Amino acid sequence: MGLAVKKSKTHPYITRKRGVCGGRSIIEGTRIPVWSIIKWYKIGMSIEEIIKGFPHLTPAQVYDAFSYYYDNQGEIENDIAENEENYVRGSHKR
Repeated sequence: MGLAVKKSKTHPYITRKRGVCGGRSIIEGTRIPVWSIIKWYKIGMSIEEIIKGFPHLTPAQVYDAFSYYYDNQGEIENDIAENEENYVRGSHKR
């Protein structure tokens, strides 16, 4: 039995796979969630720096992550907030 895959026709480089990154939107062929690309940008990295930081990604994949974000801001902002909560909870356990 294969993993369920949901691929967007509007965003050809973005997909979701059950069991991969919690089913969140990821860049196809990777385990990089869209929220992480957006988070890097929000903390001050330029798009060019993000592309250099992920040399296995094409510029088209990175720009599609931004396009997906602008079409699905609520989803991605929720993913960012959830990740920050998990990080804070994990930090207090140490």
